[in-house]
Amino acid sequence: MTIMRPAQDGRGGAAGAAVHGDGQAATRFEAGGDTGRHEPGTGELVRQATQQVSDLMRAELRLAVAELKDKGRHAGTGAGLFGGAGLVALFGVGVLLAAAVAAIALVLPVWAAALIVGGALMLAAGLLALMGRGQAKRATPAKPEQAAQEARQTVAELKERAHR
Repeated sequence: MTIMRPAQDGRGGAAGAAVHGDGQAATRFEAGGDTGRHEPGTGELVRQATQQVSDLMRAELRLAVAELKDKGRHAGTGAGLFGGAGLVALFGVGVLLAAAVAAIALVLPVWAAALIVGGALMLAAGLLALMGRGQAKRATPAKPEQAAQEARQTVAELKERAHR
């Protein structure tokens, strides 16, 4: 426990002294001023807090940028590996098609086997193109019609509530 009381400094002036629970006095300030210990004011504390928050935000942003760079690097590597896998799969499909032609060529002439496999591929491509065209039509026009309609309804409802 600390108690503040005036003390004599021997020159007739008073100096502040703190008396601790053990009875020893510790001089807190001299007659000419304080000992350099400074209690920050509210403005200084607010400035420090603002600076610390600013520093923290900058550090968080640097961390986020580093994390996004790392994730972007991994995503790029992953996309490249997927692309490589697709290319190898394409070659595999080509080999399987050649095997299909060779298998059919055991029964028919090679030209007829190639014609049958080529025709089947063109039929599959045509079906995929028709399905793709149907999906593309569903995507046009490229504006969010449902969201726009809901936004108009929300605005109308807010206007109605404002007039009540």
